[in-house]
Amino acid sequence: MNSSQQTPELLQTPTPVIEKRQLPIVALFIANVCSFVGDVLMNLSIPWLVLQTTGSAAQAGITAFSATLAIVISSFFGSLLMDRLGYKRTSVGADIASGIAVVLIPLCYMTIGLSFWELQVLVFLAGLLQTPGTEARYAMLPDLIKLSQMPSERANSLYDGVRRVAGFFGAPLAGVLIIAIGTANLLWVDGATFFFSAILLAWAVPHTPPVRKAGEKKEGSYIGELKEGLVFVRRSPVMLSIVIVVMITNLLDQGLAGVIQPVYVRQIFGNPLALGELVAAFGGAAFVSTMLFAWIGHRLPRSRTLGLCFTLSTILRFLPLALALPLPILITAYIAAGLLIGPINPILSGAEQELVPVEMRARVFGALAAGVTCGMPLGGLVAGFFVQWSGVIPAIIAFGITYLACTISLLVNPALKAIDKQPETPPQREPPLEKGTQS
Repeated sequence: MNSSQQTPELLQTPTPVIEKRQLPIVALFIANVCSFVGDVLMNLSIPWLVLQTTGSAAQAGITAFSATLAIVISSFFGSLLMDRLGYKRTSVGADIASGIAVVLIPLCYMTIGLSFWELQVLVFLAGLLQTPGTEARYAMLPDLIKLSQMPSERANSLYDGVRRVAGFFGAPLAGVLIIAIGTANLLWVDGATFFFSAILLAWAVPHTPPVRKAGEKKEGSYIGELKEGLVFVRRSPVMLSIVIVVMITNLLDQGLAGVIQPVYVRQIFGNPLALGELVAAFGGAAFVSTMLFAWIGHRLPRSRTLGLCFTLSTILRFLPLALALPLPILITAYIAAGLLIGPINPILSGAEQELVPVEMRARVFGALAAGVTCGMPLGGLVAGFFVQWSGVIPAIIAFGITYLACTISLLVNPALKAIDKQPETPPQREPPLEKGTQS
């Protein structure tokens, strides 16, 4: 009787209530655009600033190492912040703190001067403070999906799509602003994006208190919570396989984006706009692909789509660079690669959200983030010294072969078949039928 009386009320929910429920997730998407644009601006401006002032690929690699080492460290301990402060407070606080760290770079550069090692400290602080905010926004997403009543595939695709949009707009914007106002001044714009993201989330997203298991004390051990998240990942063959592959590909991506591509563009084209065009072509096409996946992704087999798209995209990214093809052909290849890469993150996000219990979300997502990023500092460092020692083309070939081996493994790993079972679970009509037979 009670359930039958509640059903008409749910069906007659007025439209304004649905709009209010959609506002938090829309605000999250917009905040992500601002924050990710800031990431793109910094990721392009810092290596270019180092290459402009030193001309050293090795020092560009050291800078990439500083930034990504901070990401790995804060990936572990950022999850502990979320457990204690909640997702919203962690995100807002991290955005404000990282914005301050970023604006200190041009402030010091223009006033007291900025040595190479002082730059490393500020880059490290920016990465250390930025990552907990990114993790917290991602941890908010499942709750906001339920609040908005949006299909999971669509919400995850939109979440990843706004990151792709950031690459599409942020990369050419960075190239134009470097030419127009200079690399140092560009970082003022970067800092402002973090402040805007913090203000928007503070206003529009409801407070999310820490979620804990029944009977769990708030004063848990930091190391114990980290261990619990890592053990959960280790005991899940699917998640462990994904972490290993993505850890290696992220390592290679960091070397490519942080060192190899800037050096390649500077040596061959000599114009930061070319670098922005390549990143924008990839990001824009990936956004289109992600939006398409938002509508049809639930009809595709996850594991096969993941393996095929990842592998073909790898070939289209690395082979044209290794052959030193003209810029228009490179841009075309990057567009094709972006169209293939769009489904990757939504597939991985959907699998994580289905496999991780709500009360363990912060620590497991933190362990996952730390696992997939722990190789990134090594990627930038290795790429910098590899390019310095052998040249940029041999580095592209070595990175490309390793990347291809990782993506092909996704096609032959039987553990990945488990992620195909989630969309095939029985529809949601079963619980009401069971309740009816019991009554």
